[in-house]
Amino acid sequence: MSNTVRRTNNYFDGLRVTKQQIFLFVIIALAYFFEQLDNNNFAFIAPAMIKSGFLTKEKISLITSLYFLGMTLGGFLGGILSDLFGRRKTFLYAMLIFSTASVLNGMVTDFPLFVLARVTTGFGILMLMVTSMAYISEMSPAEGRGKWQSLINTGGFCAMPAIGFISRAIIPTGPEAWRIIFFFGALGYTSFLLGLKYLKESPRWLASKGRVSEAEKIIRELSGIDVDLSEAVKNIPPKVNVYEQFTGMLTRKYLKRTVILLLFGTLTTVVSFACAVWIPTLASLKGFSLEQSLSIGTAYMCGAPLGLMVVSFFADKGGRKIPLTVWIFFMAMMAFIYAHINVYIATLIMAILLNATLMGMSSMQTAYIPEHYPTKMRNTAVGTINAFYRLAVSLSQLFIPVIVSGYGEKGLFIILAVMLVLASIILLTFGERTGGISLELIE
Repeated sequence: MSNTVRRTNNYFDGLRVTKQQIFLFVIIALAYFFEQLDNNNFAFIAPAMIKSGFLTKEKISLITSLYFLGMTLGGFLGGILSDLFGRRKTFLYAMLIFSTASVLNGMVTDFPLFVLARVTTGFGILMLMVTSMAYISEMSPAEGRGKWQSLINTGGFCAMPAIGFISRAIIPTGPEAWRIIFFFGALGYTSFLLGLKYLKESPRWLASKGRVSEAEKIIRELSGIDVDLSEAVKNIPPKVNVYEQFTGMLTRKYLKRTVILLLFGTLTTVVSFACAVWIPTLASLKGFSLEQSLSIGTAYMCGAPLGLMVVSFFADKGGRKIPLTVWIFFMAMMAFIYAHINVYIATLIMAILLNATLMGMSSMQTAYIPEHYPTKMRNTAVGTINAFYRLAVSLSQLFIPVIVSGYGEKGLFIILAVMLVLASIILLTFGERTGGISLELIE
């Protein structure tokens, strides 16, 4: 179609994804990659820190809890700020915060300062994540939101096996070698610089602020098509303040959606991080050597890209809720089987499958949540919900050592499996169908 002809269009819906859009998605994937290097490194570092005497098991639980408290604040504030000031600005500030804090983790020698650095890292990481969730949803066509969310996650979560192999190679070389792992966080400055130069603002966010001509210009630059958004912006409500942004998710129209997302998502997120944070440590407490525990953790991380790639083929089917429900139930089966595995090689294999199912579940959930709310408050809602998830994780981390002490690793994973079954029932019974539908139509 000639660029001289204006096409009435609903943002990117119905348009092919161009190389220009893919380049933006690559920047987000790089940011995810560097974020996940840090988000997953502590699982490998913790056993070494115990062995070196820097930490105890109880302190690990405290640090992990406070780390997720930092995430809670980052998700909450990141959502509000990105709705007020834009996805692009919030993304860039988040990159700066977590990259700098990650380096500080490796530099400090005082325990309180280390805790502060971990909390700040968590703050920046979730600020980045909630901003990116909304950004990808708003920059993708309706018919491929889940697919692109999963593919971007696939690239980013390749960091999970990467940090496993890096940790496996570096940590055993010396009692303080774990500090080197934190310094890899400086790589995050790469995606910051790329984003500073190339990242575009979300046209949906621009249109919600009345900047329609800017929104049309960005779509034209990215798609090569001169679009007319006059129809798409007709029903955009007047600008809202922070209070209205926050309370919008609790109004009659959106309250049911919010409650369902909070219920099933809290259960799945608590399970996800119970596995991600504790698998290497639990393996070492179970009797495996430090090297074997690190290998189990590395195997676990290797499952992430596999699960994300597989789920991209059907993430947009069944209104999103059906494949997500099935995947959560499948994840429950994997957790139950893992609970009964004690042989080293079998544990390695099951660790891969466990994380493959977990990451597939998380990716569909990441696409699912932003689809429930309008642009004016989308990221405030996404950030608040994810903040609630991390607060629940923060609290749950304090109970994991207690559960393991009383019921062992097997008991812990059986409890996690039951939580996932409950989540799948809630979603199947009450969840909305959102996949493949324009964000404006869902709204």
